[in-house]
Amino acid sequence: MIAGRAAGPRALLGLYRAQFAVHLAAQMQYRVMLAIWLIGLVLQPLMYLVVWATVARSQGGEAGGFTAGQFAAYFLVLMVVNQLTFTWVTEVTEYRVREGEFSPLLLRPVHPIHADLAENLTYKLLTLTLTLPIALLLGVSFGADFSPPVWAVAAFVPALGLAVALRFVADWLVALLAFWVTRMTAINQTYSVLTIFLTGQIAPLSLFPEPVRVVAAVLPFRWMVAFPVELLLGRLSARETLVGFGAQAVWLVVLVAVLPWAWRAGVRRYSAVGA
Repeated sequence: MIAGRAAGPRALLGLYRAQFAVHLAAQMQYRVMLAIWLIGLVLQPLMYLVVWATVARSQGGEAGGFTAGQFAAYFLVLMVVNQLTFTWVTEVTEYRVREGEFSPLLLRPVHPIHADLAENLTYKLLTLTLTLPIALLLGVSFGADFSPPVWAVAAFVPALGLAVALRFVADWLVALLAFWVTRMTAINQTYSVLTIFLTGQIAPLSLFPEPVRVVAAVLPFRWMVAFPVELLLGRLSARETLVGFGAQAVWLVVLVAVLPWAWRAGVRRYSAVGA
């Protein structure tokens, strides 16, 4: 079976338009589940915000170079960036493979990644309308110290776009391991823990020991979340920003190059076991 035949730009545009409409209607039918996911995205950084702001106040107003207000700004920006970059593809791919749901997807004239991307973007656009007001309200409530330079705000936009693409492709590659293993639970949990730690979701990466920071920077984790957050907060120099863009670009090129090979190998294995 072969999926993902080349489609022209106009055909892909029509596909995305149709997929957006379908997924928007589907997500509006599951408003309770949508609300639960949104609450989870908000609560996690909010808990870390409270913890680290308390630590800063207990140590004379500062911890690791962050004041309580700066911790508030960090975790609230993180909340928005994480909402715009996260995916759930690693959670659903095992079920697709195990239950044979990939079979009809392989018969379509376009790669299944396009439907996943459209669904993910639809969810993000839908929930962003709620996430942003919540972040602003919490920022006022917690006294967030947020005053980035204008150039950092401008640079944040492409950095966020690259982070969204990088995290989506990385997650899709991890999800393809479902073609080779029976259960993805252990792999998903390990990947989730690494992501939470190495993308700066528990604490700013500058608070971690040097080896952890090096691992986060050498692997793509820092560039998927922490980099755009640090950039928008004005905590990076122009040189560090250029290095970050370079790291994002290099990792995105590498992962995009590996993705077709991994997909073809996975589909061959999927077909070999009777799909």
